[in-house]
Amino acid sequence: MRQAITVRPRSVIAITMASLIGLVAFLWPFVVAPGTFSSTETPPLMFGVLLALVLAVVFAEIADGGIDAKALAMLGVLSAINAALRPLDAGTAGIETVFFLLVLAGRVFGPGFGFALGCTSLFASALLTGGVGPWMPYQMFGCAWIGMLAGLLPALRGKAEIAMLAAYGAVAGYLFGFLLNLSFWPFSVDPTSSIAYRPGLPFLEQWHRYLLFDATTSLGWDTGRALTNVVAIVLVGPAVLAAFRRAARRANFQPPAPLRLASVSYSGTTCRRP
Repeated sequence: MRQAITVRPRSVIAITMASLIGLVAFLWPFVVAPGTFSSTETPPLMFGVLLALVLAVVFAEIADGGIDAKALAMLGVLSAINAALRPLDAGTAGIETVFFLLVLAGRVFGPGFGFALGCTSLFASALLTGGVGPWMPYQMFGCAWIGMLAGLLPALRGKAEIAMLAAYGAVAGYLFGFLLNLSFWPFSVDPTSSIAYRPGLPFLEQWHRYLLFDATTSLGWDTGRALTNVVAIVLVGPAVLAAFRRAARRANFQPPAPLRLASVSYSGTTCRRP
């Protein structure tokens, strides 16, 4: 089955570059030397670069001819559904309904579609709920990676596929929280605390502080997210996967056909026209 978004070499380069910058933005507390940037200047710079790169990746997919009108329509519909699902739970006790659909769509429609859906659905959700802020690029990247990796999972079917996706959904729930905490950890804890970010510490000590911070402030919340993903994928995953695969077969996604020029002769003169 053809993927909804064909990831061509230029798109691979764009996604790779964006992901590398994204990793730097997530992990900068462990690698930036004290005094290189001030704590108030570094994050806004990262946020601006991240947001520009996310948009560049999506447009690179379209410009590279890897997405047709049907795939674009599917992307818009699923982004709207995900944006509408997200406010229903309000993140109560870590219950978040935005991820299971992202995992299932990435699984069926491919890694390129999963990456784009993660970006667009979180962007649409932020606009819908008024959640636009410096944390938004982090959320967009986190969801983009979850959708992309879902499309790269091994080819399985039946109960084995559901078990694999449920396990992946649990891991994704914990991973998303672990990464997103890095977006505010350096600024949210009393500097004198034993779990606070402290510039200049050796990597292992800094890492130990962050692990303690994540375990004491976020582990319960992330467990709720992971369990939500597992339950949703097990209960509705088979039906949703079947519906997505049926839609993909009917859509028969194709990249836009290249423009061809036809030769036309006028009184002995050969011209070319579209």
